[in-house]
Amino acid sequence: MHVLSSGASLPGVVLATVLATSAIGRAWQEPAKPPVRPPDVIPMTQVTPDARIAVALSPGAVATDDAVWVPAGSTLVRIDATSNAASPPVTVPSPVCASLVVAFGSVWAPQCAAGVVARVDVKTLAVTTPLTIRVADAAGRLATSVGSVWVASDVSGVVSRVDPDRNAVVAEVYVARAPGSVASGDDALWMTSADGDVVTRVNPHTNVVVETVKVGPRPGHVAVGEGGVWTLNRGDGSVSRVDPATNKVVATIAMADAGAGEMAVGAGAVWVSAPGLPLVRIDAKTNRATHRFTGPGGGAVIVAHGSVWVAVGPALTWRLDPVLLAAVRPE
Repeated sequence: MHVLSSGASLPGVVLATVLATSAIGRAWQEPAKPPVRPPDVIPMTQVTPDARIAVALSPGAVATDDAVWVPAGSTLVRIDATSNAASPPVTVPSPVCASLVVAFGSVWAPQCAAGVVARVDVKTLAVTTPLTIRVADAAGRLATSVGSVWVASDVSGVVSRVDPDRNAVVAEVYVARAPGSVASGDDALWMTSADGDVVTRVNPHTNVVVETVKVGPRPGHVAVGEGGVWTLNRGDGSVSRVDPATNKVVATIAMADAGAGEMAVGAGAVWVSAPGLPLVRIDAKTNRATHRFTGPGGGAVIVAHGSVWVAVGPALTWRLDPVLLAAVRPE
């Protein structure tokens, strides 16, 4: 209990208390956060691949249970995951764009110029009846979820739901303009839009938009895994991490020269590959870029069959052990 002296007034005591508190606040400041440790820079020549495959891994490659499929012009190349051998190319009517997606016994291959998505039977390798649909972003990604294939189909902000049995669009979801990539995970669909710098969360059971999340500038690719939703932002090369439990951005990882690249998630990390930058590893626990592998190649990466597959030249793919990549240090 405070007792006022005979000469003191209540306003004077309040003023003195405020000044004292202010002085204490100026004297104590929250400690500055330590600077983020830069990644170790390691030449690719210091890494020994598990396999060297004479196929150019290109953007949009996808994995099946026993193989990796790679688009190559107007063909698709199947690389066996056990032998690392490439099968003879499967020819489709016109050049492939965007990404492949595997669903319902087929590899779905968008062809932007023709305005169709070809279907290749994964067992017989037969090219079946194509789906007539436009793809909004030639560098985007398709996804599969809840018995459907999902395609960003119009720059005005339309993502189409395709019934694989009817080979037809059965619903449309409206998102921000310039939609690019679609990914599925955590019982949700995630769709990037360059206009507005957002990723949109959609309930695939109801086709209803759940949340729109502001991320980095001009988000392109999106991937789900390792406890997060990750966008590779073309505007500044950064990677944004969204917590699917809160629909909030919880981390931003700066990488100025990676915006034109590709991203994959798995083996405890996010992996980014851009032209002239073969591989960057981001630790999914710390949200820090730990390794930056330098050298020729880059621009395509996929995590599949216990390996990181990365383009290291115009006609060469390396298959790498992610555990060894995480352990390597500069010489």
